[in-house]
Amino acid sequence: MDTKFEDILQEFLLRHNLTQTAFALELNIHQSQVSEWLKGKAKPGYDMLKRMAQAFGVSADYFLGLTDSEKPL
Repeated sequence: MDTKFEDILQEFLLRHNLTQTAFALELNIHQSQVSEWLKGKAKPGYDMLKRMAQAFGVSADYFLGLTDSEKPL
């Protein structure tokens, strides 16, 4: 599996009907940070990936592109 993070995030937002702003608010970050991720100009670090997984009840492996499943093990 060789999917880019920005593609994974875009698909996640679409599948869950989330705006960049709503996603950012849930993580307590600025919307512009999400925009940078979606453009491929930046990527979240370890701590942010962990927060994303916890906030949305999704496997961190999903956001890393290691699995197609959003479900945690």
